[in-house]
Amino acid sequence: MPANLRVDIVIPLFNEAGVVEKTHACMRAVVDELPYDFHFLYVDDGSSDGTPGSLAALSRSDPRVEALLLSRNFGHQAALSAGLEHAQGDVVITMDGDGQHPAAMIPQMLELIRQGYDIVQTQRMDAAEPASFKKWTSGSFYRLINAISGTQILPGAADFRALSRQAVEALKAMPEYHRFLRGMVAWIGYPTVILPYLPAERISGKSKYSFAKMFRLAMDAIFSFSLVPLYIGLTLGGSLLCLALVEMIYVLSFWVTGRTSNLAPGWSSLMFVILIVGGMLMVLLGFIGVYIGYIFQEVKRRPIYLTKGQSSDE
Repeated sequence: MPANLRVDIVIPLFNEAGVVEKTHACMRAVVDELPYDFHFLYVDDGSSDGTPGSLAALSRSDPRVEALLLSRNFGHQAALSAGLEHAQGDVVITMDGDGQHPAAMIPQMLELIRQGYDIVQTQRMDAAEPASFKKWTSGSFYRLINAISGTQILPGAADFRALSRQAVEALKAMPEYHRFLRGMVAWIGYPTVILPYLPAERISGKSKYSFAKMFRLAMDAIFSFSLVPLYIGLTLGGSLLCLALVEMIYVLSFWVTGRTSNLAPGWSSLMFVILIVGGMLMVLLGFIGVYIGYIFQEVKRRPIYLTKGQSSDE
């Protein structure tokens, strides 16, 4: 790669005052030794603490720092998307601002991009960590999404990755509102290499990813990359139709064998009508749901995020 290559590092932040300064110092200790033109794009996702002030101070002390301020908290994936849209580098690296994504891996990531890969995807190696509810739910989610989706997503994939300009432009061409970047990066299919890493300790504070946020992200992933939930309606409808057929054969057996006196008056016809009508409704709703699912994925054009300001030393 040429020495004048521009590398943009995109870091989404939410209430990281006092942390972002240490994160930036750690990154500078690594990138200042590399012969490339580095720029830092911090995306403040509607922080309610002193994060905007910290970013303003960083931009004054380091002219390579640019801060993008979102109008409210749109979520981690939206903040990453905002950074990718504003990044201008030949290579874009995305990472979290809490210090858990080790900056020391940046030279290795750039070397892999130099070798011709468009995507350097890191994979969190936490096999040695003790079992926990979060670890169990994460493993279950990846098994589920890979079972029902046509896009295979790497278990333990992190939003710590390096992207070529081509890969960034491909992601920018995907305008969906409910975003799951790990799946989107896997979907574009450009040459990818997996880079395992051991997460570092968080610099300070605690994770902003609550269980509710993780659940919403999982739902976005499932409904964005799979129509299997809609096909459940078709399956249930087919099952009810089979039950109606079985019930019809059961009733006919009484008529064939002359045991009609054993039938409760009105029961057979009532059950048959309920099952056949219920089954047909489920099938029809399933078909309608599939069509709505396709339309739902295409017609939404709401902005993914809104900005309220952009600051830099320029």
